[in-house]
Amino acid sequence: MVTLTDKAAEKVKELLNGQAADEEAGLRVAVRGGGCSGFQYALAFDELREGGQIYEHHEIRLLIDAESLPFVDGSEVDYVDGLQGAGFAVNNPQVIAACGCGQSFRTA
Repeated sequence: MVTLTDKAAEKVKELLNGQAADEEAGLRVAVRGGGCSGFQYALAFDELREGGQIYEHHEIRLLIDAESLPFVDGSEVDYVDGLQGAGFAVNNPQVIAACGCGQSFRTA
């Protein structure tokens, strides 16, 4: 399962309300190969595709494809606003190493 913090849920709702989003739309949480540690997160507004999972959290649909699910299961998506900028961050208990810039990760 993947969850959202309260702050992330508020930001997702704000962004979805600002778009002409379909009722079926949600936040896609995916993993792609790349970066210096092997994998990177890809977050985007999307619709459910065949073979994907849907998790409802804070009235937000979280869409996860079958290939990404093993890498993000148990993760929490947060929204951070700090000195180095604002954006979504994934707190993933499966990560065993990350690059210095924090943009890519590796799991066991």
